[in-house]
Amino acid sequence: MSKSKKRILIFTDLDGTLLDPQSYSFKEALPALERVRQRKIPLILCSSKTRAELELYQRKLNVGDPFISENGGAVFIPPGYFPQAPEELKEKDKYLVLELGVPYETIRERLSEVFGKLNVKPIGFGDLEAEEIASLLNLSEAEASLAKKREYDEPFYLPDTFQQENIKSFQGKFKASGLVLTAGGKLFHLHGDHDKGKAAARLIQIYMADLADELLTIGLGDSLNDLPLLETVDVPVLLKKEDSSYQQEILDKLKVYKTLEIGPRGWNRAVLDLMEKYDPNAG
Repeated sequence: MSKSKKRILIFTDLDGTLLDPQSYSFKEALPALERVRQRKIPLILCSSKTRAELELYQRKLNVGDPFISENGGAVFIPPGYFPQAPEELKEKDKYLVLELGVPYETIRERLSEVFGKLNVKPIGFGDLEAEEIASLLNLSEAEASLAKKREYDEPFYLPDTFQQENIKSFQGKFKASGLVLTAGGKLFHLHGDHDKGKAAARLIQIYMADLADELLTIGLGDSLNDLPLLETVDVPVLLKKEDSSYQQEILDKLKVYKTLEIGPRGWNRAVLDLMEKYDPNAG
């Protein structure tokens, strides 16, 4: 089979995609991860997780590429990664950062205000101790502490008495103030008018300006908040969920590569298959 001459970029969600939905292990994806590393293909983590959480996984995965935090709230780029960095990037701590999100404090205020008018009490990460988040998401307390370091997005859930089908009525109320309400794998998220796709598209533009080669972008995800990312890339990959279903709203909108297995096992097979198909250095 002839190979594409394009440079590959891989964008990946974490929970339920590269990471096992229960154990958060990526062990079953190690063969593909090693292949990606050998081929020097950028692996761009694109998650609802915070910068602090993603820094942990950058270390665990031995990845030094840019990453996208909190559903596209910001793109973090290591200094010197691009020889000619765009002027729109700002220096923040040890990164060059493209900020697309609304400050966390503003999001928290608006969340309480909108739901409060109907006497509904959302429970966000800002209301929970690290121990409670650890129990909710099956994390260690250390990992939960990192999850609390929000900058652009508030994950929350609603009381059992709340009728979930009513959530759409709140989306318009938030939209009026420039905020977006989305559903993730286990939680709702409230954030600015950004998403994984918008952040990925901006980062792709930076890569295109830096590289002489044409790009081929691959994106992997499993939940509705991954739809904008999957719509942005050339090759969208939809992971099978833990209950063996697929996110139907994504199937309704996109032609995707569907994995036959869940989490890192499905991720591993998809990436190996696609690299065999598209990697000009393979074979």
